[in-house]
Amino acid sequence: MSILQVTDLTHMYGDQLTFAHMNFRLLPGEHAGLVGANGAGKSTLFRLLTGSLLPDAGKIEWASQIQVGFLEQHIGLQAGTTIRQYLERAFSQLFAMEKEMNDIAERMADEGADLDALLRKYGEIQAALEHHEFYLVSSKIEDIASGLGITEIGLEKDVSLLSGGQKTKLLLAKLLLEEPQVLLLDEPTNYLDSVHIEWLTDYLKRYRHAFMVVSHDEHFLNEITTVIFHLAHQNIKRYAGNYAYFKKELALGQVQQQTAYEKQSKEIEKLEAFIDKNRIRKAKQAKSREKMLSRIVRVEKPTDGPEPRFLFSIPGATAGAAVFETKQLIVGYDSPLFQPVSLKVRRGDKIAIVGENGAGKSTLVNTLLGLINPLGGELIAPDQVKTAYYRQEDTAPAETPMEKVWALRPDLTQKDIRKVLAMSGLTSEHIRKSIRTLSGGEQAKVRLSELMLTPSHLLVLDEPTNHLDVRAKEALKKGLMEFKGTVLLVSHEPDFYKGWATDVWTVGDWRLSAR
Repeated sequence: MSILQVTDLTHMYGDQLTFAHMNFRLLPGEHAGLVGANGAGKSTLFRLLTGSLLPDAGKIEWASQIQVGFLEQHIGLQAGTTIRQYLERAFSQLFAMEKEMNDIAERMADEGADLDALLRKYGEIQAALEHHEFYLVSSKIEDIASGLGITEIGLEKDVSLLSGGQKTKLLLAKLLLEEPQVLLLDEPTNYLDSVHIEWLTDYLKRYRHAFMVVSHDEHFLNEITTVIFHLAHQNIKRYAGNYAYFKKELALGQVQQQTAYEKQSKEIEKLEAFIDKNRIRKAKQAKSREKMLSRIVRVEKPTDGPEPRFLFSIPGATAGAAVFETKQLIVGYDSPLFQPVSLKVRRGDKIAIVGENGAGKSTLVNTLLGLINPLGGELIAPDQVKTAYYRQEDTAPAETPMEKVWALRPDLTQKDIRKVLAMSGLTSEHIRKSIRTLSGGEQAKVRLSELMLTPSHLLVLDEPTNHLDVRAKEALKKGLMEFKGTVLLVSHEPDFYKGWATDVWTVGDWRLSAR
């Protein structure tokens, strides 16, 4: 029996068709991956499944009394709540039962109380708490907080003081503590370090209920999935196997489709040539061929959409050999994040900056770029070094990609801007929409387009692969490898930078002994 049945689902965004007559089901205990190119509609499908969007047609039917847990990409947390208190909300019903049990214990001392009835109710609640392992709640919280790296932040820390990545971790931890019958996880490995991705991988492999995960991390998907749902061309196809099996079957299917397309194209060409040649001399036969042509069900040409390509340029004036140098630089806001560092970056260096969330990677980058004043030490940065910065953004602008990128380079023609946006993999439909309505991957491509239009000696990229699909990641990797200048890359994906980074700065190794 299915826990989710989707029948004839159709959804429109404005005048654009997102899904057309989609049908699929999810079975109890299935570990499913939801894959597709940026903009295929993965996050939209999740919003439809959770009811935050309504379909234009079709039905979404969940089995009765099924608890569905959804990890969204952006969250808001209120000040005055500690991490521990927030995680305890996953067990709010059990804490309410404990309070009721304590209230009953107090009422037992009242004169004239019905002790037998109160004792019976007290025992029932206590048995229910034991059945739901209420007395292991603290242990469960600490286990999952440790696995996701939250314990290192401090369970008594106010949630309003957390970085964006730390907030995402916190929401994921609460969702796992709730242990719903169905988990819907939208890019859960974003902002997770490699050690915490490993922990999550093991956890999901052992998860006793069903889940559906959106991710562009091929290794992660291959480890945790038993089923793959592939979104393409406004529809979905199910593959019974892990991600490696899906890739193999997809490639085989594309070869078969290409062969069928080419064979049919030749047949159509022959029919059309006969009709054109014999429309008058052999009118009856030509008419017969026209009927045959009208009855042919056309095979679609295999396509994955535009292939992204990223080309980054350097200014005409070449900078000197040194890009910047630090001497005993102290990085932080009110207090140092790590010990003083002396660093030297020279022209052509390609450096990956790694470390756990909250370790200070972004703060270090902003200090090196002069956006944050150091607490001490010296930063030497030649004036002639031109920099382009891809930073993490919490809110997307209302402008269209065309408007935003053209505002950056008003000296160029509209045709020039369109060409660069198209290179990044954005279609003419994408560039006319508000950036807020685009998927995370499409928004990333807009920002990468801005970098392509900003000649620089130094490219600084803070987690650029978050939300990018596999093809876009490969294209970006190639573009950075071919870039003649210097690269500083903040990343949590070793597979992305291994093989071309000339050095790796592990910020965690610089920690103060007291931290």
